[in-house]
Amino acid sequence: MSSTSRRHRRTACTGVALVLPLATLAACGSGSGTDASAEAGSGKGTISVWAHQGQKSEDTALQNAVKSFNSSQARIKVELKLIPGNDYTKTITATDASKLPDVMEFDGPTMANFVYNKKLAAMDDYVSSKTMANATDASKSQGEIDGKHYGLGMYDSGLGIYGNKKLLDAAGVKYPTSLSDDWTADQFTAALGALKAKDSDGKPLDLQENNGYATEWGTYGFAPIVWSAGGSLLKDGKAEGALDTPAVVSAMKTFQSWKTYVDPNTDGNAFAKGRVALSWVGHWMYPAYSKALGSDLVVLPLPDFGNGPKTGQGSWAWGIGANSKNAKAAGAFLDFLLNDANVTAMTTANGAPPATRTALAASPLYKQGGPLQLFAEQLAKPCGDSDITKSCVAVTRPVTAGYPTVTAKFSDALNAVYGGDDPKSALEKAARGIDQDFSDNAGYQIP
Repeated sequence: MSSTSRRHRRTACTGVALVLPLATLAACGSGSGTDASAEAGSGKGTISVWAHQGQKSEDTALQNAVKSFNSSQARIKVELKLIPGNDYTKTITATDASKLPDVMEFDGPTMANFVYNKKLAAMDDYVSSKTMANATDASKSQGEIDGKHYGLGMYDSGLGIYGNKKLLDAAGVKYPTSLSDDWTADQFTAALGALKAKDSDGKPLDLQENNGYATEWGTYGFAPIVWSAGGSLLKDGKAEGALDTPAVVSAMKTFQSWKTYVDPNTDGNAFAKGRVALSWVGHWMYPAYSKALGSDLVVLPLPDFGNGPKTGQGSWAWGIGANSKNAKAAGAFLDFLLNDANVTAMTTANGAPPATRTALAASPLYKQGGPLQLFAEQLAKPCGDSDITKSCVAVTRPVTAGYPTVTAKFSDALNAVYGGDDPKSALEKAARGIDQDFSDNAGYQIP
């Protein structure tokens, strides 16, 4: 999530690095709200592709995919441009739509804003039906607006709690083994109390405090508490009555009460070094945690606040520039990029859950019986961004051009609550701020 974890820059919500670009987007709601359509073109010739520069292994996987595509046929040539991750979203935001590439990568929550500002075109007519059918439902949920798809990903993301089996057993703590026997919020709090009694400094929990909560990590990491309490960041275009319900307020009071158990994790190694028994974080920490704990590592779902356990989902995705003159060629490249070989190469490089059905089923980490099977099970029960029932698990952050305001207001409220502010007042303030912004921008409607 931070500069200390390059792996996550291309995996979940892009976290801390995304805050400034999202703020920039929030000031950029100048779209007229009419759909933009790329031109089909000839299906041959040179196309431009922009991607954000991640860790070296990911960049290499993408560069190899481009080389393979160019050498596999003679009709289309791809010219790839890598842009530093910290500048990437800002670059797209600042670039006129006419100057954007034929194909571009984007972070999932920014998609609706780019559609609103006529920088992305619907891809349904240009990628094959096979590619679309092979995308996981969770991935398609992130990329869909009003039945049209503007983005598909090579990989997804997920949250859970990593546990140190040795420390849990020593404290006599029984822990979940699957989604079906997850902790309730009260049981999780009780487990923290038992672990505290056996912990040298009384702080057995890591909540990635070192990443800060007035950030995209705050939203990605802890909006699942809102959803699990039966609330929502946004419902029918409004936050009031969704974000500030009594059940959400109660859940946030519980979150606030955990602070006494939290290791500040200033070195980023609280769990790996055995200082804490539990770490609330995502799939991207598995390689480091597995290396540190070996067979003592267990993977658990987040606690249930009444509406079932929930997780965030969504990640970087690919789309077609709205001003592309050769969308057929762009679609052909995306069909190639999203095949099993390339998705597997990328997810091997970054450890993320594949966002295609076939690659996910074959993944050593995420397949049935794999060490991260829980994350795949969660993604197999997608909620989308609005129908958040007890039976679904993986929730898409609100697909709206106003997302920058939603995440900024919510994460500010979360940070305030963690710092000791009254949860009811903080959530009501956030809801009012979100609704005022949406009112000022005609609800960010995208016809």
